[in-house]
Amino acid sequence: MSQIHQKASLPGCPSCEEPLESGDLFCGACGYDLSAVPTPPGDRPTVAITVPAQGPVEWPPASETDSSDLPAPTHRPADLPGVDSGGTPLPAEDGPAVRHDEPDAPEGADQGGTGDFELAAPDPRAAEHAAAGAAPAGGKVCVACRSGRVDTDGYCENCGHAQPRERDHMEQELGSVAAVSDRGLRHHRNEDAFAVSSTALPDGSPAVVAIVCDGVSSATRPDEASAAAAGAANESLLESLPQGTHPQQAMHEAILAASEAVNALAQEPGQALEHDQHRHQNAPACTLVGAIMAGGLLVVGWVGDSRVYWVPEDRAHAPARLTEDDSWAAQMVATGLMNEAEAYADERAHAITGWLGADAYELEPHTSSFKPDRPGLVVVCTDGLWNYAEAPAQMAAAVPPDAFERPLHGAQVLVGHALDGGGHDNVTVALLPFAVTAPGAGSA
Repeated sequence: MSQIHQKASLPGCPSCEEPLESGDLFCGACGYDLSAVPTPPGDRPTVAITVPAQGPVEWPPASETDSSDLPAPTHRPADLPGVDSGGTPLPAEDGPAVRHDEPDAPEGADQGGTGDFELAAPDPRAAEHAAAGAAPAGGKVCVACRSGRVDTDGYCENCGHAQPRERDHMEQELGSVAAVSDRGLRHHRNEDAFAVSSTALPDGSPAVVAIVCDGVSSATRPDEASAAAAGAANESLLESLPQGTHPQQAMHEAILAASEAVNALAQEPGQALEHDQHRHQNAPACTLVGAIMAGGLLVVGWVGDSRVYWVPEDRAHAPARLTEDDSWAAQMVATGLMNEAEAYADERAHAITGWLGADAYELEPHTSSFKPDRPGLVVVCTDGLWNYAEAPAQMAAAVPPDAFERPLHGAQVLVGHALDGGGHDNVTVALLPFAVTAPGAGSA
């Protein structure tokens, strides 16, 4: 996981463009204070969807906004080509080889160990799994060969693989939504968490939810932070959506609920947070990204650098990235201080500028709504995956062709893609197939 942003040194003076040297605190030409962090660009507002949903669903307006009160129209994924962190369209063709994440980032003091760790979680990607009928009746099935029974010592009786700790490798399939999380090849524990669920709107139509959280490794108890955030956000959505809350408003409230849950981890029993500010300088922290499919709408929300991608079922149409990172690299690109190649080549690229935690800056949840005009796959993932498939075209290429019909298998393949690329970080991905019953305007 990326580290929390502390201070950015700039390649050139933002005021006069005078070249700078490492360690400069002020520009020698104009005196500009180089410790100032550039102001991030304005976010797309969290407002009511101006285009009513098809069908009988009637939601009240979403009253909350992010950094602006200006209305934002409902988007179609076809309207959004792949964009970089600053909103600049990416080329359609495949770019250079994707970069590897920072290996062996410093971890919290409570993590209990350093150095090389033996991989306890076997590779979740098998070339072809055994037929479902071949699985043993009862008992736990091996996560490696998918056919052998696990004995009482934790080893597969078929292939001999040691089975992972429960959180080292997690899989869940719920109807048409599925998620997989893996410890990866470098970390000694999995600091990611996810929650997938489904509920019904007041009119009885379904709503599907996926929440993915990534613990901040430089903070204490990042695994607890991600689990608390995922659980709280999921519970909030399962409570608000059946009551008729607009999905975009519900997502906003879910992020706030997740933030409160993470903040509570830094609070000792019976003590207020403000009593000891020093105790929160390394408080539990995580990022969050989520997606809701309800009433023909796709709503995404996030804080941090985990992402949502849209991959059309018909690969002739362009995929898109639907979120923008809260990260140092994205901030440098958005403010024009670096181009994307320079920013992401910098060692500070993955330092995040937004997170959930008691020591976070002012929380500003990001939400956006889309109205897909064709079937597609919603990919909700941590940077442990998108480090190896950053551009939308690269992510689409990594998604197997049958992922729309087999989301769990698709998620397993994507986790395998990250492990094949190096597995430098924990990897978590949720897949939500989005079905469109009747083509909308502009569909091909």
